[in-house]
Amino acid sequence: MSTRSALDIALPGLTQGGIGAPAAAAAERAVPAVAAPVLQLEGISLSFGGVQALRGVDLSLHEREILAVIGPNGAGKSSLVNVMSGLYRPTQGTVSLAGRRFRQVPTARLARLGVARTFQNLALFKGLNVRDNIALGLVDAMRASFVEQIAGLGRARRERREARAQADQMMDFLDLRTHAERTVGGLPYGLQKRVELARALVARPRLLLLDEPMAGMTVTEKGEMAHFVRAARAQFGTAILLIEHDIGLVFGLSDRVAVLQHGSKIADGKPAEVRQDAAVIDAYLGVASPEQPPQRHPLPEAA
Repeated sequence: MSTRSALDIALPGLTQGGIGAPAAAAAERAVPAVAAPVLQLEGISLSFGGVQALRGVDLSLHEREILAVIGPNGAGKSSLVNVMSGLYRPTQGTVSLAGRRFRQVPTARLARLGVARTFQNLALFKGLNVRDNIALGLVDAMRASFVEQIAGLGRARRERREARAQADQMMDFLDLRTHAERTVGGLPYGLQKRVELARALVARPRLLLLDEPMAGMTVTEKGEMAHFVRAARAQFGTAILLIEHDIGLVFGLSDRVAVLQHGSKIADGKPAEVRQDAAVIDAYLGVASPEQPPQRHPLPEAA
């Protein structure tokens, strides 16, 4: 499956001398206003007792953008994702989703706000097959009552058929169809991570939060997962926020990279800019003593 970068969906470039002034003015007027961010964090701080996990973090993410949040261990990356998904209430600051601002994101309404996430540790039902695990990603969209589902009444049966059909489409998209009836607990780890991605995508979220989706994978599995993440952005227009430790992979996959250190954002920009940033290099490689100034080498190239 071919994918398109964010540049592929931009307005076509105007060739030099190929358009007159009136037409150029009309083209300029036709450019749509910049859409509001899918996600916006403003002044997010978070503390646990005397420990400051996050310090005044501002961050935004737009439609069809892949944003990676990186940083050394303990930088606050997972805490930030937990604030975005409502698991933590920030000490200060607000989170805006779907045009609505929250002091704490309501976890029970995440799906209706167009948000889905995966976790560092697999959160699958190991005794269910692949199709049923994926279909569970549509539970919040179902309207049949508990009694209707137990009795197998009309609306419940219809929703179950629709959920299975959508799960089948997602299996085709992520190349999982041959594993549809296999119990998830018997799959290789890389495939289990792909099932979790399928379950998050099946409801077609506007915002997808991926917390270390490639942790523990082989190089081949990481490459496959990176392909599917790009494909999800291209196919569904999903805005994707990614937490990942593989720096080379991050720089090759992301449109933008934000860097946390000790709970503060120290950089935010295009991958090529961030990997040359002195503060980022210091955060990952450390700073030499004053008697021996640091030799700052760029971080690894994109994988």
